[in-house]
Amino acid sequence: MSFFNRLKQGLQKTRHGFIGKIEQLITGRKLDEELFEELEELLITSDVGVRTALDLVEELRELARSQKLSTGEELRELLQQQLRQLLGDQKLMNIEPGRLNVIVVVGVNGVGKTTTIAKLAHRYKNEGLKVMLAAGDTFRAAAAEQLEIWGRRMAVPVLRHDEGADPAAVVYDALQSAKARQIEVLIVDTAGRLHTKSNLMHELEKIGRVVGRECPGAPHEVLLVIDATTGQNAVVQAEQFAESVPLTGLVLTKMDGTAKGGIIFAIANQQKLPVKFIGVGETMDDLRDFQPDEFVAALFDREN
Repeated sequence: MSFFNRLKQGLQKTRHGFIGKIEQLITGRKLDEELFEELEELLITSDVGVRTALDLVEELRELARSQKLSTGEELRELLQQQLRQLLGDQKLMNIEPGRLNVIVVVGVNGVGKTTTIAKLAHRYKNEGLKVMLAAGDTFRAAAAEQLEIWGRRMAVPVLRHDEGADPAAVVYDALQSAKARQIEVLIVDTAGRLHTKSNLMHELEKIGRVVGRECPGAPHEVLLVIDATTGQNAVVQAEQFAESVPLTGLVLTKMDGTAKGGIIFAIANQQKLPVKFIGVGETMDDLRDFQPDEFVAALFDREN
């Protein structure tokens, strides 16, 4: 199966839920204020978010007026274009062979952070790069063990300390080891929850300082992993992490598990952060570069 077909399959719940409801709303309707108000409400309940929904519908009103559109069906193409525009351009990872590239992965517990790290390691190893993992989540029981299991499966080295150790010390040692081994991609796991939000963010800031000091120009990527099924809570998470760490992109996991995939538009619009990867399945190859054109085309695909 091509990845486009796998993407369509993974987005089935969102296509039938979010996009399916839009299709039902606009089909056979004349373009009037009542339709715009209903569309606005539908977008909000599909986790596009209040601010994004209001802005989007206002833009559609203006464009429909200027283009003299009169039917709901004519609005479909316009809506597709505007949703595509919200996602911005595709942004590739800042990874260069031959240097030490440092990727710091952040996110709350339960979003699929460890699995995402494993999939990233699998990807870069398959591209012929030397990969290493740093078990910087020293607060969650068994976090380092999980990372080690993945490392053994992929024959990728993992640097870890004992549970409760200083995460910044783990990262420091990992950087020294990576330099000695001429590693090209070091992926750093981080804690997803401490006793308070301020403690968590303080630890992340400390890790960032250590990375920047020991490897000038790093971290080259700081990826926030978001679980698409958590809806508007994902927007709150993005806001909180962005306050403390210089996020470079998002990884959206479990898109195949939600009918409210509109959350991707809310985050892209409100945080102005590019989605770098999207996960629509459980296999190691199901974490793929996010391509906005392909994503929107798969959402609106009418083949079935």
